[in-house]
Amino acid sequence: MLNSQITQSHSIQNLLPLQKPFIGGDATNHSSSAAYSPVFLTTTKKSTTARTRSTSAGSIKAISLIDIFTKTTAVKGVITIQPTISSALSGVGVGGVIDGVTDLLGLSFLIELVSVDLDSKGNLKTVKDYARYDALDFGSSVYKYNCNFDVPDDFGEIGAVLVENEYSKKMFFKDIVLSNDVIFSCDSWVHSKYDNPEKRIFFTNKSYLPSETPTALKSLREQDLASLRGNGEGERKSYERIYDYDLYNDLGAPDLDISLARPVLGGEAHPYPRRCRTGRKMSSKDPLTETRTLLPFYIPADEDFSEIKTVTFGARTLYSVLHAVLPILDSALTDKEKGFPLFTSIDLLFNEGVNVPPPDNGLLSVLPRLIKGATDSTNTVIKFETPETIDRDTFSWFRDEEFCRQTLAGLNPISIQLVTEWPLMSKLDPEVYGPAESGITKEIVEQEIKGFMTLEEALAQKRLFLLDYHDILLPYVNKTRELNGTTLYGSRTLMFLTPTGTLRPLAIELTRPPVDGKPQWKHVYTPCWDATGAWLWKLAKAHVLAHDSGIHQLVSHWLRTHCCTEPYIIATNRNLSQMHPIRRLLLPHYRYTMQINALARLALINAEGIIESSFSPRKYCMQLCSDAYDQLWRFDHEALPNDLISRGMAIEDPTAPHGLKLIIEDYPYANDGLLLWDAIKEWATSYVNHYYPQANLVESDVELKAWWEEIRNVGHGDKKDEPWWPQLKTQEDLIGIVSTIMWVTSGHHSAVNFGQYDFAGYFPNRPTIARTKMPNEDPIDEEWQTFLKRPEDFLLKSFPSQIQATQVMSVLDVLSSHSPEEEYIGAQLEPAWAADSTIKTAFEEFRGKLEKLEGVIDSRNTDYNLKNRSGAGLVPYQLLKPYSESGVTGKGVPNSISI
Repeated sequence: MLNSQITQSHSIQNLLPLQKPFIGGDATNHSSSAAYSPVFLTTTKKSTTARTRSTSAGSIKAISLIDIFTKTTAVKGVITIQPTISSALSGVGVGGVIDGVTDLLGLSFLIELVSVDLDSKGNLKTVKDYARYDALDFGSSVYKYNCNFDVPDDFGEIGAVLVENEYSKKMFFKDIVLSNDVIFSCDSWVHSKYDNPEKRIFFTNKSYLPSETPTALKSLREQDLASLRGNGEGERKSYERIYDYDLYNDLGAPDLDISLARPVLGGEAHPYPRRCRTGRKMSSKDPLTETRTLLPFYIPADEDFSEIKTVTFGARTLYSVLHAVLPILDSALTDKEKGFPLFTSIDLLFNEGVNVPPPDNGLLSVLPRLIKGATDSTNTVIKFETPETIDRDTFSWFRDEEFCRQTLAGLNPISIQLVTEWPLMSKLDPEVYGPAESGITKEIVEQEIKGFMTLEEALAQKRLFLLDYHDILLPYVNKTRELNGTTLYGSRTLMFLTPTGTLRPLAIELTRPPVDGKPQWKHVYTPCWDATGAWLWKLAKAHVLAHDSGIHQLVSHWLRTHCCTEPYIIATNRNLSQMHPIRRLLLPHYRYTMQINALARLALINAEGIIESSFSPRKYCMQLCSDAYDQLWRFDHEALPNDLISRGMAIEDPTAPHGLKLIIEDYPYANDGLLLWDAIKEWATSYVNHYYPQANLVESDVELKAWWEEIRNVGHGDKKDEPWWPQLKTQEDLIGIVSTIMWVTSGHHSAVNFGQYDFAGYFPNRPTIARTKMPNEDPIDEEWQTFLKRPEDFLLKSFPSQIQATQVMSVLDVLSSHSPEEEYIGAQLEPAWAADSTIKTAFEEFRGKLEKLEGVIDSRNTDYNLKNRSGAGLVPYQLLKPYSESGVTGKGVPNSISI
């Protein structure tokens, strides 16, 4: 049949479309060096001048003019394919059973090498070959494919490769390595040609600014970027790599129940960063809300690592907790309002655990820290590890000095601020929220510091510090109190810096705005030496800790790292080419983040998700998060030095280390963080100055300009008119911008994430919610007498319920864990960096600084003069130590927001 088709016409015009090599029994003879020259087909059975392709219909050979007149060099290519978890576990071939035929025919992938030069007619010069399956490399658990090319000697430098996937499903390409030392580092999914006929484009590890792009690669560079942008229409498919923007309009689920409707975040009413667009259909109950799915939400294929990472991969582990452990706990603990009757009941979570119905078998291996195995055929135990803070000092959570110390060396060390004005004043409308002036008076302060100095002297000497959650929480107090099982106040916590460099609490102010004809209620609590006052003080601390837990999770953690980073990722993929050096600098800091964020939208920050159900202010959590973005977030303040200065915790001092003088000298987060910040910025400086030796190269970089404009005007478009956005005109501008992004995704995130279980696993140390109001707020006699009789019961009732506590503990355990495959900052030399000797040297210097930082932190943690990080029963401050073993360790700084 094939012969008869060929003999019907021998014209070149009819034969030119047949660009693919013919299928043959010899899989090595599938190369064609005639991609940019005419091809003649003949039925001659043997020839010494042309490569022969045999089929069942007889011997067919393609003779190209270039084969005859041009010398060629044989180049071998080895393609590495990462198997999916399912195929590796089942022993099925890389493409599955159905695609086995494809392997047998040698038609796995069509690989087409592209020269950096155009031919004499201005067309691409290419050579192509089908890759054939070679073997599974058992040592590295990857599949290897081979291909062979006859590359003309005048072909020029190889700059790109085009890939067509002949399988029926997408495949994850690790790399393509040629025998002439050309390497394509892919780390990307390649769609099946049956899903999308467009070929994938990969570029070599050599980086180019747009203006320096070889002529032949310019169109491919533009084509590749265009393929990632999409057209903003239709529902996205799992094999696609489309990066586009959308509002946070998928947190509610009104189609399930109208009570699950939530406002859209993003836009004038609720300013917010943008997320990745999924294109799902809109709700029938609320046309502004996108419908939800039970399966993980769409993310671009290259952001999805769940199919190629091991079962300990953070995203998969988190998914297991959210969709297996939490429902099991929910079914076992049927009384949703039941609290812990005794403190010993809390201890049982660590000593004996919770009996629950047995989960699916696979959960035991995924969550060995939580799932301890079956007690009998009908029960399994979820038993929690003792957090290190409690393991070292059972009563640390009870002490005032530890309460203050954790504002500097705990889970949320980025909220404390210097008091610079007196009296403390609210910026809220007094007509709505009551008198603006704080109830913490000069007399209260001077009574607490007991004649050590006056208020004015304390202010002048920068001795007063504040946790101020008054204005951010007060608008939510009344509506939160309408919900069952919770309460809320606006709060201020004032602290004094002692001569020993530690903080001491002076006062806590709790405020309720006017409601139902009642005036504003506020009360100032101080450390007391009488029983009633002492218990009121402990209860007030519990409320403040619940406020700090909510702000930490919603603002310091989710908003400032996860949420605000997603627009950077989207803009980078839409505007900076694969071969752009800044994309290659930032890419390690983006890995895994969009997948984790999609899981958060699926089950953490959604309506009645773990955040809403367990944190103040419940269903209003994400609206509060939007307010924080609107009122507090500034890109320029996300750089660590600027953040410290903006909170009054440091002043500029060119003579001091890092160019800053810390107001509290023993501030572990800041001291360690500034060393890490300096290392990051020095690495960024070397990198940027290498690729941009002149400032005009920054201004003339069209991709870079589009990237920064899109971050400002689209990804963070609700703040596009703010005057504080950095310009992007010089190398120094670019260094500042990329250093900020790299810091937020590495150091900042690690500081607020990986200590979660150590500090909050024992929830009395950091309760996520306060469920009862203070006993002295408009008390009725019965309530007051109950408090006086059993104040401990009152404290226990204010803590999270059993279901709230155990579900949060389960999630925090996973969020605090490092995967065995964790990619730590400075640990891995990226292939594109290795390809440039200058960049490789700069990276090695960066890695050396990080290794030195490890030793500095160890030394600081054994210096007993540093009382905020070293002392009896204290957990050493290690959250910014760059490296760690796997598991819950309280240390380690991954490149990216990987969990």
